[in-house]
Amino acid sequence: MLKTYGYPEFAFHQSVDQKSGAVRRHPVVIVGGGPVGLSAAIDLAVQGLPVLLLDQDKTVSIGSRAVCYAKRALEIWDRLGCAGPMVDKGVIWKTGKVFRRDREIYRFDLLPEDGHKMPAFINLQQYYLEEFLVRRAEALGVEIRWREKVTGVEPADDHVRLTIETPRGPYALEADWLIAADGARSFTRQELGLEFKGQVFNDRFLIADVVMKADFPPERWFWFDPPFHPKQSTLLHMQADNVWRIDFKLGPDADPEEEKKPERVTPRLRAMLGEDAEFDLEWVSVYTFQCRRLDKFRHGRVLFAGDAAHQVSPFGARGANSGVQDTDNLVWKLKAVIEGKAPEALLDSYDTERVHAARENLLNSTRSTDFITPKSQTSRAFRDAVLDLAEKHPFARRLVNSGRLSLPATYANSPLNTPDEDEFAGAMAPGCPCADAPVEVEGKAGWLLNMLGNGFTLLCFGAAPRRLEVDGVTVEPLAAGRDFADSEELAAKRYDSRPGTIYLIRPDQHVAGRWRNCDEAKVRAAVNRALAR
Repeated sequence: MLKTYGYPEFAFHQSVDQKSGAVRRHPVVIVGGGPVGLSAAIDLAVQGLPVLLLDQDKTVSIGSRAVCYAKRALEIWDRLGCAGPMVDKGVIWKTGKVFRRDREIYRFDLLPEDGHKMPAFINLQQYYLEEFLVRRAEALGVEIRWREKVTGVEPADDHVRLTIETPRGPYALEADWLIAADGARSFTRQELGLEFKGQVFNDRFLIADVVMKADFPPERWFWFDPPFHPKQSTLLHMQADNVWRIDFKLGPDADPEEEKKPERVTPRLRAMLGEDAEFDLEWVSVYTFQCRRLDKFRHGRVLFAGDAAHQVSPFGARGANSGVQDTDNLVWKLKAVIEGKAPEALLDSYDTERVHAARENLLNSTRSTDFITPKSQTSRAFRDAVLDLAEKHPFARRLVNSGRLSLPATYANSPLNTPDEDEFAGAMAPGCPCADAPVEVEGKAGWLLNMLGNGFTLLCFGAAPRRLEVDGVTVEPLAAGRDFADSEELAAKRYDSRPGTIYLIRPDQHVAGRWRNCDEAKVRAAVNRALAR
């Protein structure tokens, strides 16, 4: 039998908009209360902007769904003040193992170096993640309207009109800006008649959330052709509360409704875990690989994020992680436009930068799919040869693709970057997300990313200039030796600093420009460029 849990239910409260009968205008409306929509709402509130979030459900998600959250997403949530409970509740891991039949062929470490606040990954059921996000949003005063289903979207030049169905009947409102985070089946996308291009693969995969006490370590284990599921593949992850996520590859002809039945799932689990294993099923689902996206993520006043904009296969944990990076990229730009500090053209860079990230994610996701589920004898022969070599030869291991795990996007070719004029080594080039490092602040241990804040920052390794005001935009200086001590010298190493080196950091903590000496005129020009002014 499936084990069921009580999920917190959110009550419907008739809104002021609906009671008044008038069509009111809101600065920003978000459709969709999953991880992406909630993250956008929290970020807007942290930035001091009023936001309204609409969700047609009355509970958080059921089942683990998105389960792996990467370091970059955790750093974003940390900036938003809600990563702590996630890390405390989640299962921290960084080691993965790849098996072929009953043999381990190699293992990998996703964060081999120390000196980072956030772990490489945590595993946490999506319902817990959403609860933490809801609590943070409510603490910030975000208005969330549960059980409100959008049934009409009418874009205009300067606003978007929404029709909404509720338990008390329909009403309408307007939004200056609409963020569509309403998932892979996005009603907003369908209502606007936008094409979702890409591939839908035939192979099906069974997900089982299994409640059991087991001796497996908190690692990602992936099997090719395991003895308990021959000629297929299986993935194992540990989650909170002794819940284990197990994915079984099924054939393309598998019947999803039949495969979800406990009498079909239980024998598969007993073959894997042993006949005497004690377990309960918490949640079961069947999915197919899909690698699709919109051509553009900005359509006038409607901005798409997360699965509403792009959809990838679950292997690699690229779905929710990339969606949260969408909102991280979008919100500071939307704030600048709303406050009149940047032209609307800045929002075109959201499209440029995040479409680039989506292309990268879809490419990696498609390659994972092709490796895990070869479609021809030739591709299967290549896959098997790579696995043969990987067991003994390290060079072949980088060719094994059991779902290359999520990495943050680098906007190397963004029009917002100021290109290097000076020579630098290391990874912190314009467009890169900032690396963390341990620091000391007033004698207490701290972290560099926590000091960068939510605005433009001038990170200085040497004498710091005064605070800069660039046409209404404040740039705060943050100086090593004055504002923090680089106690382990990791900040200097990771940013390839010399005395006088400075970095201009965007509000989403990506590098906008860097120089070996501070030239205020160049910094001002870089700020204007980063704002598309």
